[in-house]
Amino acid sequence: MARILVADPIAKEGIERLSAAGHQVDVNTGQEPKPLREAIGAYDALVVRSATKVTADIIEAGERLQVIGRAGVGVDNIDLDAATRQGIPVVNAPTGNTIAAAEHAMALMLSLARNIPQAQASMKEGQWSPRNFMGVELRNKTLGIIGLGKIGSEVARRARSFQMRVLAHDPFVPLESARALGVELAEMDQLLSESDFLTIHTPLLAGSKQLLGAEQFKLVKRGIRIVNAARGGLVDETLLDEALTSGLVAGAALDVFASEPPKDLPLLSNPKLITTPHLGASTEEAQVEVAVELADQVLAVLTGKSAPYTVNAPYVPSEVQEALAPYIAVASFLGKTAIQLAIGQLETVAIRCSGSIARHDTSLLTAAAVAGVISRISNDRVNLLNANVAAKQRGLHVVEEEQTEGDDFKDMVTVEVRTNETTTTLSGTALHNLVHLTRVNDFHFDLQPTGKYMMFTEHEDRPGMIGRVGTIAGEHDINISFMEVARSGPRSVATMVVGLDDPVPEKVLAEFLSIPHVKSIRIVDI
Repeated sequence: MARILVADPIAKEGIERLSAAGHQVDVNTGQEPKPLREAIGAYDALVVRSATKVTADIIEAGERLQVIGRAGVGVDNIDLDAATRQGIPVVNAPTGNTIAAAEHAMALMLSLARNIPQAQASMKEGQWSPRNFMGVELRNKTLGIIGLGKIGSEVARRARSFQMRVLAHDPFVPLESARALGVELAEMDQLLSESDFLTIHTPLLAGSKQLLGAEQFKLVKRGIRIVNAARGGLVDETLLDEALTSGLVAGAALDVFASEPPKDLPLLSNPKLITTPHLGASTEEAQVEVAVELADQVLAVLTGKSAPYTVNAPYVPSEVQEALAPYIAVASFLGKTAIQLAIGQLETVAIRCSGSIARHDTSLLTAAAVAGVISRISNDRVNLLNANVAAKQRGLHVVEEEQTEGDDFKDMVTVEVRTNETTTTLSGTALHNLVHLTRVNDFHFDLQPTGKYMMFTEHEDRPGMIGRVGTIAGEHDINISFMEVARSGPRSVATMVVGLDDPVPEKVLAEFLSIPHVKSIRIVDI
């Protein structure tokens, strides 16, 4: 029997599930840090929501702690590094509110279509003016979904039942998964220009901020209706206000804002805007689902099993650590880099190990590569324990290949990201426990990635190419940490890999692309 401390309120169904498994569950909410730190040493598991801050000193005081559970998605209130150092898995409940969020997006969409909030407000004021609130039907309209993950997929299913044509933009969803939902995958330009309704269901990543910005508003179909119940900051609120006023956008519904609660935001007074105060997960059922889902994660760890929603890096078993540990970082780096170089609709991730490391169970390296791929396309925390589960949830086909014969190096890991357009192949090894990149498609290197970014060029081998790149970087105060070139022959096709300490603004990228004989450039965040 384990002792479990529930430090924040969760639905009683979650507590009952923990108790039914034979564990002692103590509910003591609202504790100050000092009493919690003094009490935690007597417990095997700690369950919190967002209120309790699980700091490093609390974790270190938890000498018996086997697991920390977060009832919800975000784990910003938990010191993950401290938990990992202590070998304590941190689990969460990321799917419990999926249906609630999808249904709320549909409710907002229907409210936009039929002007329900405005009509209700009119009647409260004693008016009866049905002609002022003429609506539109969802039937036969085109719905554009940006982000076809768990929530986006549920929205698609519901939209199909309304006889809507559904387009989706998500480069990381296999074609087969989209087809199974009855969804057409589309490029962003097509989706914006053809959609009558648009709903967003992507995480707020560095590359997705201002997902609907100035360029996107130029492309939208006039009269579009926009829903954002995902994350604030994905839509430029100032431009949305202008588009509503001009009539470019017929209506918008927001459940989330860049700053919450929003203050001094002119958009809020726009009569074409419908708003709710971040209610996406606010259903009785979702709270129960989250509590039960979390209870199952905690129970899995307490019984010695792997929890699918472990959000911190697990401990590497000692029997494989010496042989494979240096290559975990290699596989992760290759996955993160390959997905950023890939072009097209993601279909398959293939991992191949060669040399002496292939004589071991390399599933750990496969998981590291897959986690690297997913970490660049999702906010979900994916690690060695839950990488395969995360891949299955996304319909991602993972192929693991092994061969004992090495290539240029004794031991190597190769990761291939295959899309409907290209195959991106990267290989790497570990030298003195440091990651070395040894292959980019058909070009061979031996370089140690340093800096914060890497720039990959495809160009014709010509005199002065290296100098031009260095000059542009220097003119814009972009520091170069390394530079290597590989070519198929003199004055033929070549690839340059440049390590950068600073980001590359769009205008500087345009300068690099303007260099004669440069065919393409990709910037990778490492």
